[in-house]
Amino acid sequence: MDQRFPVAQAGQVIGLLGGSFDPAHEGHAHITRVALRRFGLDRVWWLVSPGNPLKERGPAPLDLRIERARKVINDPRVIVTGIEERLGTRYTAETIAALQKRYRGVRFVWLMGADNLSQFDRWQNWEQIANSVPIGVVARPEYGVKARTSKMARMFRGAQLDPRASTVLGYYNAPAWCYVNHPLSHASSTAIRDKGEWGHGKADA
Repeated sequence: MDQRFPVAQAGQVIGLLGGSFDPAHEGHAHITRVALRRFGLDRVWWLVSPGNPLKERGPAPLDLRIERARKVINDPRVIVTGIEERLGTRYTAETIAALQKRYRGVRFVWLMGADNLSQFDRWQNWEQIANSVPIGVVARPEYGVKARTSKMARMFRGAQLDPRASTVLGYYNAPAWCYVNHPLSHASSTAIRDKGEWGHGKADA
């Protein structure tokens, strides 16, 4: 295995949490801990993207965001990586396809907060994503109704798992998704930047 890429074994269930992480914060760590427990994951990879196509301005430098992210979460089951830059992918659908090709036999689960589910249909090739990997959705403050009534939730209603089956989500073939509730964290990257607590990110994001 190329040392620039994380190591994974066939049969493992690995959650993928993508985003600009500009900056990473406790909310990301909280979602990750919930996902590890509720979705029965062996590992979670944080995919720190070179840039978010849905955002008008670019984020802080990738190396700086990765460094910050590694300080936010200290768990041997979590790997912070800039793998998308190495793969040369820009959109989530491309990244998932590249990872599935590279890691044969690994079962990936795409992770997202309910805020992202509410606007998932804006993502490039979002239906391809839903048909490629199971999706684990973690509740976020104030987005419950929007997420549950989103276009994705309505279109893939028949593929939704009961939360009681969340720990086996990774063993389902796509399309399959599961929404889980948990004690909520109100942390957000936008709030951190607005407070000036992420100086470099505030200037560039």
